[in-house]
Amino acid sequence: MTLVLLVRHGLTAGTGKVLTGRTPGIPLDDRGRDQASALATRLACVPLDAIVTSPLERCRQTAEAIAAARNGHPVAVSEEEQLAEVQYGDWTGKPLRQLAKEPLWRVVQAHPSAAAFPGEDGESMPDVQHRAVRAVRKWNARLGKDAVYLICSHGDVIKSLVADSLGMHLDLFQRIQFDPCSLTVIRYTPLRPFLLRMNDTGGVVSSLVRPARPAGSAGAAGGLPDDHRATAAATGAPEDGPHRDSDAVIGGGAGG
Repeated sequence: MTLVLLVRHGLTAGTGKVLTGRTPGIPLDDRGRDQASALATRLACVPLDAIVTSPLERCRQTAEAIAAARNGHPVAVSEEEQLAEVQYGDWTGKPLRQLAKEPLWRVVQAHPSAAAFPGEDGESMPDVQHRAVRAVRKWNARLGKDAVYLICSHGDVIKSLVADSLGMHLDLFQRIQFDPCSLTVIRYTPLRPFLLRMNDTGGVVSSLVRPARPAGSAGAAGGLPDDHRATAAATGAPEDGPHRDSDAVIGGGAGG
C-alpha cells in the first residue's frame, strides 16, 4: 500500500493576491523559505523513497528544502510536468480582485467541472484532475506498493487529488482548503485510496514512518494475529504500516 505525502509549496510574494499560474521566476519569499524549512524539519524522521515536484520554482525550492533535511536518509528530487500548476491561460498573472468580477469566476467556484480557462493554453479543471491522478498512479506503480514518497505541488492540483481520493465530485472540491506548506497524506491500496490527514500544518509525523520488519517475523504481516490479517486483507487497511495500532479496521474507520 503506497503512502503519498502531498505538500503545497510555501508562500511567495504574490500568494493570495495574483493568480501566478505558471509564470516563471516566482520564488519563495522569506516566509515561504521559513515554512519550507520548518516542514523539512518535521519530516526529517520519515524515510522517503522519492520526492516528486512540480517543475515550477516555488515547488522545486520547497522540495529541495525537504530533501536537504533527511537525517541520514538521502533522497533524489524528480520533476513531474503533470503535477505542475493549472494552465490558467489569459488569467495568468492577473490580480485576484480583478478576476473575481469575471462571470467565469462564479463557475470556477460553484461548478468547476464546467470551468475551462480562457486562451489557447487554458486548461479545464477536469483535465487538471485527470493529469494529476494519472501522474500519481504512474509514480505509485513505479515506486511500488511499499513506497513512501512525497509530492510537492499546487493548491488546485492537490485539491483535485484529494477530491479523487474521497470519491468527491469535482464540483465540491472548492470546499477543500490547503495552506502553504501544509501536509496531506493519502494511502493508496488495490481497493481504494484512504485520506489519512489533510492540510496539516503542525504536530508529530511519527505515524508516517514505516516500521522495520523484524527478522524472522511470521509472514508479511509482521506477526499480526490471523484475524487482524484477514480483516486488513478484506478492507485494504494496513497490516503493519502507518496506523497499524489503530482500532479503525475493527470499528470500520478504515472503510471496512
